[in-house]
Amino acid sequence: MKVSELAKKIDHTLLMPNATIEDLRKEVAVALKYNTASICVKPYWVKITKELLNGSDVKTCCVIGFPHGNSSINVKAFEAQEACVDGAEEVDMVVNIGKVLEGDWDYVRKELKSVVDITKKHNAMLKVIFETDYLPSDEHKIKLCNICSDLEIEYVKTSTGFGYKKNKEGQMYYDGATEHDITLMKNNVSGITKIKASGAIRNLDRMLQMIALGADRIGATATVAMLEEAKQRFEGTKPTVLTTATDGY
Repeated sequence: MKVSELAKKIDHTLLMPNATIEDLRKEVAVALKYNTASICVKPYWVKITKELLNGSDVKTCCVIGFPHGNSSINVKAFEAQEACVDGAEEVDMVVNIGKVLEGDWDYVRKELKSVVDITKKHNAMLKVIFETDYLPSDEHKIKLCNICSDLEIEYVKTSTGFGYKKNKEGQMYYDGATEHDITLMKNNVSGITKIKASGAIRNLDRMLQMIALGADRIGATATVAMLEEAKQRFEGTKPTVLTTATDGY
């Protein structure tokens, strides 16, 4: 696969709560340099991101209900509407995780439909984040895949990158995208619905593994490291040193 093709599978991501406008400018520069599929930003940055990307084909992606999915249906719908009006071409929404665990599928379907109706009205793409770390049963993930496919939602997505759990020693961790979940999602989506792998994808081998398993998009902060490694491996070029706001995250 060409490096340019790999780049067009990446949603370069800047969602840290302490990120500043200068960080945004740095990460937009990264997205433009490598010509990624999109840069995924916080809602209040959509307008300026759109302006900074003017003239490129890098898309502006915005998160809503992020990172825990706890907003009401009306609030998520409002967030989606505002994001699209501000210029977002892609929207990544966190599903109501509690309602999924309760098995309240009528609520989940209503929530997803309320948002996808808005994104489709604005010709924007919707990606639904399951936060797979919080869903212990495959049945939850399968049902979500089925509903998203029924509603013709463009993508199902594994993780936010903020779905931390506590181990027995009290330390916080998360798994992010796993081989099991990508395979499961691939086997249970249909129609137009594709898969975005996100969470703990920090090197080229991991990215290539996710793609081989069926992921069409990759959410990542390690864009520079992965694509520079790809340039070395596939094109034999020397790596470019480029410091980014998300280095080490």
